[in-house]
Amino acid sequence: MRVVVGISGGIAAYKAALAIRELVKAGHDVHVVPTASALRFIGRPTLEALSRNPVTDEVFDDVAAVRHVALGQSADLIVILPATANTLAKLAHGLADDLLGTTVLASRAPLVIAPAMHTEMWEQPAVQANVRALAERGATIVGPVAGALTGADEGFGRMAEPADVVAAALEAAGRHSGALAGRSVVVSAGGTREPIDPVRFLGNRSSGAMGVALASAARAAGASVTLVGANLHVPVPSGVELVEVETTAQLREAMLERASADVVVMAAAVADYRVRGAVDEKRSKESWGEAPTIELELNPDILAELAGLPREGLLVGFGAETEADDDALVERGRAKLARKGADLLVLNRVGHDEGFGAVDTRVRVLDADGVVADASGQKASVARVIIECVAQRLASAGEEHQ
Repeated sequence: MRVVVGISGGIAAYKAALAIRELVKAGHDVHVVPTASALRFIGRPTLEALSRNPVTDEVFDDVAAVRHVALGQSADLIVILPATANTLAKLAHGLADDLLGTTVLASRAPLVIAPAMHTEMWEQPAVQANVRALAERGATIVGPVAGALTGADEGFGRMAEPADVVAAALEAAGRHSGALAGRSVVVSAGGTREPIDPVRFLGNRSSGAMGVALASAARAAGASVTLVGANLHVPVPSGVELVEVETTAQLREAMLERASADVVVMAAAVADYRVRGAVDEKRSKESWGEAPTIELELNPDILAELAGLPREGLLVGFGAETEADDDALVERGRAKLARKGADLLVLNRVGHDEGFGAVDTRVRVLDADGVVADASGQKASVARVIIECVAQRLASAGEEHQ
């Protein structure tokens, strides 16, 4: 497959070298098109050595071969990493003042874009509008993710890891296994909030990152994916239908409506309790007093309720535990799986500095017989392992019915 790798001028340009190397090792014919600014971050000799092809950023190079459109016409896939705010704007508005712009405009190949910039830039309405426009036209947007940025900054805007960008790109080009092709998948993600009054709520620290990664991995495996998102703090991947909810009651309703899907994944952190007698006006200190008391009542157990429904699909639950001992953690997970009645349980340890947000994670996937998978690392790679377990389970079930 002929792959064009576009590189724009951001500090994450050095990561493009890792993606190029991975694509070449996989046997693809890689042609690199950097912007002039990108070449100030990473050198042409490095890109040529890794891609094994000449590298140019000039529209007027090799004019006889009409290079400014020939690259795009011959591409099977175009991957741009990193994509700066400037590059996103140019792509969204169809500008072609350099070789990368003309290459994209001259191509009908799948376009995969991995944005990278500071958080403030990423959150600008203009940037978000450009990203939406590109996604609506069929581009696959990978990331960004939260993490360390240039200097002392941390937050959303860090480019997704090169391996994750490459995986998404190959999926976009139809080079994925299609393990869930033709399947419907519903994933819940995020943390529910239970109102105390119109201003305050009871909640939890879930960002929704794991559930969103699972939705992305299921989409990459060919599934039709619906994401039921409760107060998400992470971007939703392109090609995934989003249903937004806030409370446990709303999440329950949305999941029960979609319980007939081939795969239902309850990855959301659901509040066990809600406030009894939540009020419609903000409570003041004067009305609440010095030692206010909040009375709680039990929320429905959505996972157990889903497990109790007549179903032919696969039900996957999540268990977040603070147990420090590995053996005890697994035993607690097995007990929860038996109690809830799901087919698989994804067990992960959480704490003040573990499990939540963009940090690396470790999970064990359990079935009734014990641990069937153990995965650690970034949530995108862990999500792929979980989806592989789901696909294998579905395949086994299909073989049993033949």
